[in-house]
Parts: sequence; C-alpha cells; structure tokens
Amino acid sequence: MSVVLTIARTSRLSSMINAPGGISVGVALTQARDNVQALQARGMEIVADRVAALMALVPPEPDSPEALGRRAKAYELASAVIDAAHPFQRDDLCTAASSLCDLVDAAPEDKPFDWRIVTVHAQAMQLILALPPEAGDTRRQILDSLAQVLAHKIPGASAD
Repeated sequence: MSVVLTIARTSRLSSMINAPGGISVGVALTQARDNVQALQARGMEIVADRVAALMALVPPEPDSPEALGRRAKAYELASAVIDAAHPFQRDDLCTAASSLCDLVDAAPEDKPFDWRIVTVHAQAMQLILALPPEAGDTRRQILDSLAQVLAHKIPGASAD
C-alpha cells in the first residue's frame, strides 16, 4: 500500500490579498492585467516566429519516413501559436491555429498529407498579424475562409 502526500500551498495572489494590509482583489487584478499586457509584445514575437517556422516547413516526399514527423512539427508550431496568443485575447490567431491543428490531427496517416493546408493557414496567420486592430471585417473573412477549408476537408466539421 502506498500513500500519496500532498502539501497544500497557497497561491501568491491569495497571500497578497489575505496578508494584513494586503491589497484588494481589484488592485490585484489590475496588477495582473498590467503584467500580462507588458508581455504582449514578446507573445506576438513568439507568434510571428512560429508562423514563420510554419511557412518555412518544406513538404516531405509523400512516402518519406519523416512525413509524420513533419506533420507533428506543423501541429506543434500551431499549438505554440495558440499558447502565445491566447493570454492576449487574440482569438483570431487562436482560431486559425486551431483550425490547422484540427486538419493535421484529422489527416489519415496512410494517405499523403495536403501541405497546401499548412501554407494557407500560415499565410492567413501572417495576414492577421499584419492587419490593423480596426480591420475586424477582414479578419472575419479570413477566418470564414479557413472554416470553409476545415468543413471541406473534415466532413461534419462546423463551418461557422
């Protein structure tokens, strides 16, 4: 018989709030928001690097032993885009990267992978990164087009 012992730890935020003379929840949230915003530029650099790496992926020969590894690399890079963009509410980038992940994940391993999917999604993410904040309609059009690709390649996938 084995026993698992866990030691409860209080979070830094709860310590700051509960300490005598501590800060209020509102102040703590404001500080946390400011800390996250300070990291936004670095997060977008990471997104741009991962998108560039997606663009640089060279499609392998269809029967090459590295084909599955290259697909896994595309999935990994798209996941990294989601991880870097999500804290900054960049749902447009997350949606585009998620679509790519879904397509890579759903692709049958015994058939050649259509690498144009990776290129199209990477170009779409580059365009989304380059658009000014007020270009919401253009972002929606790009995401609608990617949703149509998803629906076409994966029957039963939602195109909304």
